[in-house]
Amino acid sequence: MYKKTSIFLDEAGHPITPKGSIGITINFLLKEQRKMESKTPSLLFLALFCIFSSTSTAFNITRILSNYPDFSTFNSLLTQTGLAQQINSRQTITVLAVSNGAIGGVSGKPVDIVKRILSAHVILDYYDQKKLENIKKQSSILTTLYQTTGSANDQQGFLNVTKTPNGIVFGSAVKGAPLTVSLEGSVASQPYNISVLQVGGVIEAPGIENMAPPPPPAPKTASAPAPAPTSAKTPAEAPAPAAEEPAADDAPTEAPTPAAEAPNADAPLSSPPQPNSTPADETPAAAPAHSGSSRLHVDGVVAVAMGLVACMMGF
Repeated sequence: MYKKTSIFLDEAGHPITPKGSIGITINFLLKEQRKMESKTPSLLFLALFCIFSSTSTAFNITRILSNYPDFSTFNSLLTQTGLAQQINSRQTITVLAVSNGAIGGVSGKPVDIVKRILSAHVILDYYDQKKLENIKKQSSILTTLYQTTGSANDQQGFLNVTKTPNGIVFGSAVKGAPLTVSLEGSVASQPYNISVLQVGGVIEAPGIENMAPPPPPAPKTASAPAPAPTSAKTPAEAPAPAAEEPAADDAPTEAPTPAAEAPNADAPLSSPPQPNSTPADETPAAAPAHSGSSRLHVDGVVAVAMGLVACMMGF
């Protein structure tokens, strides 16, 4: 046990008398230091536990099967179809692997069909051989990865596992599907994360090969022409200016107004312009009235100019 001793320091850190200063006890600092030292191992242990737990749940189905050459074809198909990546993204999974000698002609089928068939060999839970043998019910329905695709029909995304006197057999959960694929044994397991079991053949759900691919792309392309009718309406609005064209034809109707005012402008003139005022009676013609009055003015100007020239020649 430590003796409590108080030391008072000024702002520069030099010892001073207790007057006007904040006391910092050495005993308090020692206790805080011991608390921190006691927490350090706990924090280190927690960090190591998190790292260990994260690495323990990680697995790679391709690496697991690469240790067993008898499943090389099955392993290659998982990679080609992209199922290997989906399996590795799961935390709890069971893979029913088929050996090279029992995989048959699956490898020669189109990739999309192979993916459907093999995705039904991936159970979305952990089942090792012991857990299957301890199932209480004689028959159980297990959910597969194919069920998550949304393409399964009539229980195609489920497996039927049944215990018989000769052992455990698998088959599709589709009504009437045969239960002929037997459990051969365990290949590898990482408890409660991944289990790889060997089965005696390919489990194929009835009708899984004849399913047409989903047609979502068709509505996307059909929706593209939708804006076309809206843009087609814009040319229909083009005749609108044509309706305004009669307004231009109405403009000459206002022309008689200045034509009627023309005689008023000529009214103050004396008798000489009267012979030229006779065309003013032609007011019934709308547009020509204005042009005729302008011609009369021009003729008058020309006559006056010729008279002036004649007078100058006479002098």
